[in-house]
Amino acid sequence: MTSSPAGRGRPRDERSGAAIIRAAAELVVESGYAATSIGAVAARAGVGKDTIYRRWSGKAELVYEAVFTAADTADLPDTGTLEGDLTTVVQSLVEEFSAPAAAAALPGLLADFAAGPELRATIRARFLQPAKQRLIEVFDQAEQRGETAADVPVDLVLDTLAGAVFFHLGIIGEHPGPDLARRIAAMIAKGIEAR
Repeated sequence: MTSSPAGRGRPRDERSGAAIIRAAAELVVESGYAATSIGAVAARAGVGKDTIYRRWSGKAELVYEAVFTAADTADLPDTGTLEGDLTTVVQSLVEEFSAPAAAAALPGLLADFAAGPELRATIRARFLQPAKQRLIEVFDQAEQRGETAADVPVDLVLDTLAGAVFFHLGIIGEHPGPDLARRIAAMIAKGIEAR
């Protein structure tokens, strides 16, 4: 879990953070995004609402972290090839977007993101940019193996990977076939290979 800088007061209890994340994901699946509230999450997690608001700005940020950050914290792949590494990354995204919590949360989160530029900025700064920074290592390894050039637009490549998964599963609602991750990764790897 990504955390904010240490502040005043008591140190954070990571067990309560995990309980809050788990409660948010469960409630989204059970009740839907719209019906999930900070009060309900607090009650299920056994914490006060203030404990939640000290870590998250509101429901959208909490639900985003609970539902869409597992792939961000997975071990970085090192399969020996860019295509293999990208397949592993994309498979993590496929699993994340295929989860019941993702299907339940996505429409409400998209509406909140569209209505709140400050929320988009928070999600981008707190979750998306650090996740992209982690994945730069995958492209550094590929460059060292001679698979890509140094000028690969990593941000755009990562947006393309995530966008393909998001569109296929979240917008169109297709069931992911067993080779979806490999096919997406192969197209991207071929497109950015060193020539």
